[in-house]
Amino acid sequence: MKPVYSSLLLIYYSGTGNSKRVCEWIAEKAGESGITTIICSYDQFKPEMVSCLPGRKLIGFFSATHGFNLPHSMLKFMLKFNALKGSDIFIGNTRAGMKLSKIFLPGLSGIALFLPALIMLIKGYKIRSLYPVDLPSNWISLHPGLKKKVIRSMFDHYRLLTQEYTAKILSGKKVFLKAFIMFPLDILVAPLAAGYYFFGRYILAKSFIANEHCDNCGLCISQCPIQSVVMSGDRPFWKLTCESCMKCMNYCPKRAIETAHSFFFAMLFLFIFLLAPVLSKSLSGLFDIIPGKASAGFMLIHTIVKWTIGVMVFAIA
Repeated sequence: MKPVYSSLLLIYYSGTGNSKRVCEWIAEKAGESGITTIICSYDQFKPEMVSCLPGRKLIGFFSATHGFNLPHSMLKFMLKFNALKGSDIFIGNTRAGMKLSKIFLPGLSGIALFLPALIMLIKGYKIRSLYPVDLPSNWISLHPGLKKKVIRSMFDHYRLLTQEYTAKILSGKKVFLKAFIMFPLDILVAPLAAGYYFFGRYILAKSFIANEHCDNCGLCISQCPIQSVVMSGDRPFWKLTCESCMKCMNYCPKRAIETAHSFFFAMLFLFIFLLAPVLSKSLSGLFDIIPGKASAGFMLIHTIVKWTIGVMVFAIA
């Protein structure tokens, strides 16, 4: 298949390396066709980078999936992105894939592809493809890593598929099938995406700690793409803006960064079984004078207020 594009811009969000690796596979295939390619992390992108790109241009945005959505900072970046206005683009995400015997199992994207596609479509870009890649789940702050043999076989498998996909999009074809296969399930988890975006990410952000192996080298601070790790009392401290991308965890030479699971679940237990009932009772009493307090709108306000207070309690703790 002959390419119809002369240049390719790849912008990725990657904490653990999966999305960066996929972009490298795409760039490798594009290079074989003689296409001028720029690949960079979203936090390092500068508009002047694209001035040297010749001919017809294709832009690819690739990101990790956080809570069935794109990370907040990547969405924010795409909202502000205006380079090469009107160009063809494709949007991809890496999602938690697994392997059962010889069967490669897909993960779920939620709204991680459809929301940014809508954003960029409104901004005037032409969507040519939505492409999920089911690389090994590496949310090692929540579960143990997969076996090396399984990881290696999954990477080999999806590298070949990604290069086949790259040949198609570079030739001008539209590729949407894989993104829509899991669409019914992705829609079902959309409420979880909203819950994670507005509440869950703040809670997880406050579960990172540096253990006794930390030697205060500062690498976690320098590597954080959104400057959410700071030094406090001669120890790294994760601010509420942390997106749990785990880049700090993966770069730490001492493997000193971990999550306080016991603390997290203890706080969750206290909130659900002790604080939430008290808040519900107090809020109901406070809003007794409001007409129609049993309406859906009131219940929504009640829930938002209750969980906002809950997030504040988590942050303070």
